[in-house]
Amino acid sequence: METVTVSPKFQVVIPQKVRKALGLKPGQKIQVILYDGRIELIPFEPIRRARGFLKGINTDVER
Repeated sequence: METVTVSPKFQVVIPQKVRKALGLKPGQKIQVILYDGRIELIPFEPIRRARGFLKGINTDVER
């Protein structure tokens, strides 16, 4: 577990180990969610990256 400090401007630096593991890039958007008394930072994935992820899925539906 990594520990970071909140600056006087309420900024935090994401540790290098975490940045590399998630493949974060400078300028990338991150969603900030307040959940059950904690802050969650979730990398925003552009919709283009999802393109084709349903390819090959069975779309037959019984009616």
